[in-house]
Amino acid sequence: MTGTLPAAWISGADGDLIRADAIVVLRLDRTGRLTAQLRDEAKVSVTLLEGAPGGGHPPADFHRELARMIAEAAASGSAQLISARHVDGAWRWVSEPL
Repeated sequence: MTGTLPAAWISGADGDLIRADAIVVLRLDRTGRLTAQLRDEAKVSVTLLEGAPGGGHPPADFHRELARMIAEAAASGSAQLISARHVDGAWRWVSEPL
C-alpha cells in the first residue's frame, strides 16, 4: 500500500479508539470537553476528553495540539495511539506505538 500514511488512532473518553483520518472537526468547549466530529453522513461526534472539574481544564489550544500530534504521528512511519493525559497539573497529548 504505497502512498498511504501509517494509522494514527486517538483514545476517546469512553475507551473507544477513533482513527485520526476519520476526524473532520475538533471542538473544545468552555467546560474543557473536547469532541471530534467524524467524516460520515450522520456527522457523528465522539467525546475525546470530558471537562473535569477536579482535573482542571485543558489549555485553550488543546485541540490544535492534537492536530499537531496527529501530523507528527503520521510522519513517524508507524501506527501510533494518541491519548490525553493529566500529569503534574497539566494536560498533554502523548503517543505510543501500537
